[in-house]
Amino acid sequence: MQVREARILRLNLAGQPLEWLNWQEAACLYVRELVTWSLGGVVQRVHGGINRLGERSTLDLAAIIACGGERMARPRRRPPLTNRALFFRDAHTCLYCGKDFALSELTRDHVQPVSRGGKDVWENVVTACRRCNQHKGSRLLQDIDMDLLALPFCPNPAEYLALINSDRIRGDQMEFLRGQFSNVRQEGWLV
Repeated sequence: MQVREARILRLNLAGQPLEWLNWQEAACLYVRELVTWSLGGVVQRVHGGINRLGERSTLDLAAIIACGGERMARPRRRPPLTNRALFFRDAHTCLYCGKDFALSELTRDHVQPVSRGGKDVWENVVTACRRCNQHKGSRLLQDIDMDLLALPFCPNPAEYLALINSDRIRGDQMEFLRGQFSNVRQEGWLV
């Protein structure tokens, strides 16, 4: 069984989530003194070399770190659309039949088909099982007997970071991110 490496959530100085780091990237930020403040428990303790007095240096890496610097100032406005993030957004549920499926059984469906001018954007795509996607085809919902169980939406940066790291997110990280979720996400958006 492969153990998944813990990730460290990087924020800007305003506390906005930016990205996930591995422990090596986080250690570099600590050593360069770019970490301004931190939250959460220790993800990993890194051991350095031994000095001439025989003492070994250590560095405790926190679960959440805030860093300065212009490159780290703003989160992305629109997160990239990937099937994995889409399927997690929709909780692995076909938004037509309402059944849960494994990742391999899911597809991306365009509510307004691309062939009819629809775009490949968060607000126009939903998770669909293969059967429902094939049944819908390139037709509009009003032309067939199918309804959406929820409206598609674009996740904000905190929601997106939770989606792409959902299988290895720590409780303290999730608690921090959840405070920045949109109201529709906090209340449960599936009808």
